[in-house]
Amino acid sequence: MLLRRRARMLRWLVCGRWGPVWMWKALLLFVAIAFAGQLLGVIFNKSSVQPAAHSIFSSPDAQGPSLGSCQPHTHIMFLKTHKTASSTVLNMLYRFGEERDLRFALPLGYQLGYPLPFNAHRVKGYRGPRAVEFHIMGNHMRFNKPEVEKVMPADTFYFSIVRDPVALAESSFAYYKEVAPAFRKAKGLGDFADDPRKYYDPRLRNNHYARNLLWFDFGMDHNANFSMALAQRGEAMIRRTFKLILLSEFFDQSMILLRHALCWNLDAVVSFSLNARQQKPSSMGVMSGSWVGKAAAVAGVSMRGGRSQAKTLPNLSLTEEQREKLRQWNALDWYLYKAFNRTFWEEIDRFGHAKMEQEVALLRTRRDDLARVCLRDGGKPVEAHRIRDKNIRPFQSGLVKILGYELQPGLDNATRTACLRMIRPEIQYKDLLDMKQFPRAQPLLAQQGQKSQGLMLAAGGSFLRQDSPRTGERLVGGEPGGRTVEDGERDWDGSRLMGSNQTDSGLMRARKRKVEIV
Repeated sequence: MLLRRRARMLRWLVCGRWGPVWMWKALLLFVAIAFAGQLLGVIFNKSSVQPAAHSIFSSPDAQGPSLGSCQPHTHIMFLKTHKTASSTVLNMLYRFGEERDLRFALPLGYQLGYPLPFNAHRVKGYRGPRAVEFHIMGNHMRFNKPEVEKVMPADTFYFSIVRDPVALAESSFAYYKEVAPAFRKAKGLGDFADDPRKYYDPRLRNNHYARNLLWFDFGMDHNANFSMALAQRGEAMIRRTFKLILLSEFFDQSMILLRHALCWNLDAVVSFSLNARQQKPSSMGVMSGSWVGKAAAVAGVSMRGGRSQAKTLPNLSLTEEQREKLRQWNALDWYLYKAFNRTFWEEIDRFGHAKMEQEVALLRTRRDDLARVCLRDGGKPVEAHRIRDKNIRPFQSGLVKILGYELQPGLDNATRTACLRMIRPEIQYKDLLDMKQFPRAQPLLAQQGQKSQGLMLAAGGSFLRQDSPRTGERLVGGEPGGRTVEDGERDWDGSRLMGSNQTDSGLMRARKRKVEIV
């Protein structure tokens, strides 16, 4: 009896004072569900990639040391010399212009009429002197100042970059061996250096890569016999036009001088090395891409199964005597290099060695920071066929492998865009800028195809006509004076180019000649 009484009292306390049991069960279930949902939310938030609040490219370190009250230069002409790290410099110009929606003086193909002297009509969209404001010009050309001045504004900043002719010859021989007849005939660079005239014929197309290439790119006669008077005149001509000549051997110091000359922030001159060649042989070929076909046929590169056939790497070994012979063979280039090397260090003296060391250290630290954020595997360059994104595989030309980079996965959109700009190869970057600058031209070009331009990029960066065979082709020689507009030739939008606007020097036309290619 006593036990029943106590049981009734307990039920009354539970059900009457604190509510029925089912209510407690429901409450406990609700609490359990809420706790589980909160726990799962925390887990998913931690595991998912979240947009960065601030990209590394917007950090204060991106600006670098103060430049005072100067304004950034936006009218820039860069003479892109060959095998001098100029592709890396061009990438900086592309990035700077794209970020600010500047207008580029882009070629109809991939170079501005090279190796012929530059003609203003090789600029896409050119409509006469100063008719359109172009901000940046930087694709390969053979310099021709009067024609450049038709395109670029009067306040344009001109600069270029040079390299020790022996190192340049080593790179040129590796890159252009299948293109330059003088290199193709030689077993190795040492053989060529021992007796260059045995292999060199100035009449053959693309042999300009084998002698005084810098002198040629600056628009002068690279086959002229060396004399001090001639060399001094060439130097004076360059100095009158170009405000700054950089050295590829001292690239970081060059970038600091360039930054101050152009009044740019630090990130604008931070770069990853582009178009660099592999220093050791590899058994793997390179995968073809949609843009590789533009060059492979005329470059003499056999494409099978999406890969180029492996070829033996050229012998680049040199004795000290052979190095000296190359300096003599490239005497005009050697003179230019010594002259502008001296000027370069005079510029650094004026800048201040301590200040230069400090800013170079900042630049290298910044490059390392961006590499850790942007690049896979710590920024180590990789062979093109190992790059997963086919759109950023570098073009392969010659007998060496050109390396590229892979982006770090999981980047936020802003960071990925900025990182991609830093590693996008030259050909693809030019195509992207072309598409942005001339959007209405794309359907027309798709219909006309490559025939509309009649030009294709050959290995080594020279143009050959698509409808001409590599041998037996009659070409206009690379004489001074510019290229004439051919009958019926059309610009990028299909409009006819008028002969009255072409280079009209009668003397120069008289000096033009045709050369039989054998």
